[in-house]
Amino acid sequence: MKNICDWNNCNDVGEFRAPKERDNSKDYRLLCFKHIKEFNKNWNYFSGMNEAEIFNFLKSDMTWHKPTQSFSSSDNFFKVLWQNVLDDKIDIIQKKDNFHKKIMFDNNDIKSFEVLGVPVGLKWTEIKIKFKKLVKIFHPDMNAGDKKYEEKLKLITLAYTQLKKTYKGKN
Repeated sequence: MKNICDWNNCNDVGEFRAPKERDNSKDYRLLCFKHIKEFNKNWNYFSGMNEAEIFNFLKSDMTWHKPTQSFSSSDNFFKVLWQNVLDDKIDIIQKKDNFHKKIMFDNNDIKSFEVLGVPVGLKWTEIKIKFKKLVKIFHPDMNAGDKKYEEKLKLITLAYTQLKKTYKGKN
């Protein structure tokens, strides 16, 4: 079954959609090729609108007729997200500052860092890794029972124990 053109007194096949109303794209009529050309020549979406309405429509069209908010709006998603990022960075900085303020290194701690060959204030996990490497290097079993390596291992163990006391509960 073929649709007949909706133009007055036309019996041709209506193949092309033409809107009945400006704001309702789902409600349309079918026109033949000859009449759709005439309809398109005369169609003016903005007929019946004043200048302010046309301006507001075109402005809204830039955002696909979706509501928008300025970036300075208090509940703007991106502003809230950015503020959360900044708050997180401030917390991280404060935590770092608090960490360094809590741990005070005395002369024994500084000597222990030197014995282990690590920089002063290194993270505890890094100190443990370095200690394990040094134990493997200076262990008497690895050095055929040589006493100088054994003495060096004792110094390393004492230094590690000293730093462990300093870091315990603070890292």
